[in-house]
Amino acid sequence: MLPQEFLERMQGMLQSEYPLFLQSLEQKKYQSLRINPQKGSREDFLKKSPFALSEVEWEKNGFYYEETDRPGRHPYHEAGVYYIQEASAMAPAVYLDAQPGEQVLDLCAAPGGKSTQIAAAMEGRGILLCNEIHPARAKILSENVERMGIINALVTNETPDRLAEHFPEYFDRILVDAPCSGEGMFRKNEAACDEWSPDNVQMCAGRQDEILDRAAQMLRAGGRMVYSTCTFAPAEDEGSIMRFLRRHPDFTIENAEKTGGMDGGHPEWVPEEETDGNCGIPKSAALTRTIRLWPHKVKGEGHYLAVLRKEGDVPAGYRGRCRFGTEAGIAKKDCEGYLQFQAENLKTAFDGVFLKFGDQLYLAPENTPSLRGLKALRPGLHLGTMKKNRFEPSHALAMALKPQEAARSLALAADSAECRAWLNGMTLSAQGEKGWYLVTADGYSIGWGKLAGTVLKNHYPKGLRKNF
Repeated sequence: MLPQEFLERMQGMLQSEYPLFLQSLEQKKYQSLRINPQKGSREDFLKKSPFALSEVEWEKNGFYYEETDRPGRHPYHEAGVYYIQEASAMAPAVYLDAQPGEQVLDLCAAPGGKSTQIAAAMEGRGILLCNEIHPARAKILSENVERMGIINALVTNETPDRLAEHFPEYFDRILVDAPCSGEGMFRKNEAACDEWSPDNVQMCAGRQDEILDRAAQMLRAGGRMVYSTCTFAPAEDEGSIMRFLRRHPDFTIENAEKTGGMDGGHPEWVPEEETDGNCGIPKSAALTRTIRLWPHKVKGEGHYLAVLRKEGDVPAGYRGRCRFGTEAGIAKKDCEGYLQFQAENLKTAFDGVFLKFGDQLYLAPENTPSLRGLKALRPGLHLGTMKKNRFEPSHALAMALKPQEAARSLALAADSAECRAWLNGMTLSAQGEKGWYLVTADGYSIGWGKLAGTVLKNHYPKGLRKNF
């Protein structure tokens, strides 16, 4: 049952469209996924795909699948070939338009759909900081970054206040997918209805103001910021943007081209006292540039987004500086175990800075900002464990590799009994040179195995094992 106060407000907002909106909430939700181009080409996946797919109009790698498909129960999911993501939720990262080599922040990043989408756009180059304030959700975020084979992401578990202290005017682009009242997910998540109240809407709006203020501090001059929510509430959408512009007259709303049934923002839904002010833009021109996605107009759930630009420019080649400079890393002589493993088992070498935490070795992107004083779950690509007299590679390293980048690999068919057994933690019989093997499913990496004699020992993490 939808809250009565919510229904009354929506009727006042939508007027003649209200019956269509109500009808859409009674229909089945759309199911969608987004291909991970880091794992292979779009064309190659479409040739192999066991699912019935149709395109999401605003995301070139987004596809709807049928209700009878089960992509979450397929080896391709475990290989990070795609991310199951609601179609409307793909839009904010598209409009962020992150570029390879940039410094990008996803401020409210869990569970990782938008972070991994941004990473795909960055093509493994630059620095992507993915942050989540809640520890349990930050852990899930880190796991999804690993599954998708991302090599240039840092994962932190911090407050926006703490990050703003460390990264003044540092980032080229920032995504603020803000915590909200979740009205746009009522069809997808019925539990969200039980948590809804007018007071919660106002509480979320106040929290969004604080988060946006901290994000503004971290964006460099001329930088791009995208604000998004999954709610219909004007106080959290157009209202949040207009309040932000009143507080930050150095920002303007960029025009966001609409596609696939997207609607513009509605200035008439914002209280008069929250409009205009010192923002320098007439309220009607400003808010109609923002985007609303309605479930009765697009094949997706409810979403809102606005593209903001900070005035000014920076010199060519500008790179923001964080509070404590960049990570110096450790000397290569302290990574001899890994370097020997690399020489014996890999045909590639990643560029970056070696970092060591206890016996765990990471490779951070070049010019990685110092994470001193911050809670970092993943300070780059986890390479593995430096054990006494040997190095054991991590699952994250396997997920970041392609078969041609490993000295030895074992190819399994994704629909085979051997592949299902492997993902369940079973050993396999194999012939060949002893040592580490990159195990693949239809050419997509799914983990490490170590061959001794004719037995390939399974190093697929126990916490990820499942019956297919």
